Amino acid sequence: MKRLFRILTILIVAVLAISACAPQATPTAAPEAPVQPTAVPATEVPPTEVPPTEVPTEEPPCLIVGATYGGPIMDAGYNQAMHEAVVAIQENISCVEIIEAENVYDEAGATTTIENMISQGAKMIFATAYAHQYPALDLAQKYPDVIFEHVGGWEMSGNFANIFGKPPDVWYMMGVAAGMMTETNKLGFVAAFPLAWTDVFVNAYTLGAQSVNPDVQVIVAYTFGWGDSAKEAETTNSLINQEVDVISMHVDSPQTVISTAESRGVYSIGYQNLAAQQFAPEYWITGQGFTLGDKFTWLASTVIDETWEPIFLRCGLADGCMAIAPFGPKVPQEVVDKVSQVEADLESGKIVTFAGPIKDQNGEIKIKEGEVLTDDAMSNVDWFVQGVVGSPK
Repeated sequence: MKRLFRILTILIVAVLAISACAPQATPTAAPEAPVQPTAVPATEVPPTEVPPTEVPTEEPPCLIVGATYGGPIMDAGYNQAMHEAVVAIQENISCVEIIEAENVYDEAGATTTIENMISQGAKMIFATAYAHQYPALDLAQKYPDVIFEHVGGWEMSGNFANIFGKPPDVWYMMGVAAGMMTETNKLGFVAAFPLAWTDVFVNAYTLGAQSVNPDVQVIVAYTFGWGDSAKEAETTNSLINQEVDVISMHVDSPQTVISTAESRGVYSIGYQNLAAQQFAPEYWITGQGFTLGDKFTWLASTVIDETWEPIFLRCGLADGCMAIAPFGPKVPQEVVDKVSQVEADLESGKIVTFAGPIKDQNGEIKIKEGEVLTDDAMSNVDWFVQGVVGSPK
């Protein structure tokens, strides 16, 4: 009995010991209530305005100018001189747009080309070729709101006018140089066609040469084309074979005539563009070229400000419309000085190129004593002065 009691006592003590060593249960923490933020009065911030993206818009041109040329614009001759004058408009008035067409040879092509330019918005047309005058004049009647300027012509209307340089006086100066440089007293002149203005140029050239060398003859030969280089070379060689030792010309591009003369050791005098000098590094005398950029610019500006009016504009060396090329390496200083003096005398009126009395090839007086050939009459000249060999018609 005592033994049983002892066993029970041991069991009870063991149970109590085990209970005391067991881990105590941790009560589950109740979730904390969320902390409410302290309310701050809202400050109203205006939205940032993003400026709209501006797409740059190109300003329309203040004037669209169309220009037609009878040949290539880099011919070192007439077409290049006209191209340079037209380009000068845009250089001087940046808002002007230029449309150009080169190698427009005939009247039909001129009509189509000019109408195409007008359809593109051209309000001013420079028709620079001889053959473009009447197509432009007809279109001037069809498009009265377009201004037309023809170079070197004679027709006029309400929206059609003409501009050109004053070559006759400069041709007189070129003749002075040629007359002093020739040793054979034979000067050659290659011309495209027997036209009134060609006759005027030949006459002025001859009179200038005779003023310093009365024995001079000027032999004229035609190519019957403004840009026939093969014919120009052939004609130049033919003149040289006649003992001509100075050559000049009235064709669109002087480079073939000048190059041919240079290859045969014959002096040349250029016309149309000062760039012609590059073709005669050794036997170049001098030359003349058109520099009409400022006048073309002025005409365009009058169209822009709506003050344009049709005028028959002719301008020369003193006006900046023409220039004389530098003299060549073989030209004596006395020739340079003489030409400079003649230029001054022409400007002052001491020398008048076509002051009478002047006789034609047949000895008939064409300009009487005390009379002067007027600019208007020059466009009707159909005769050569004494000393010219060749037909004026």
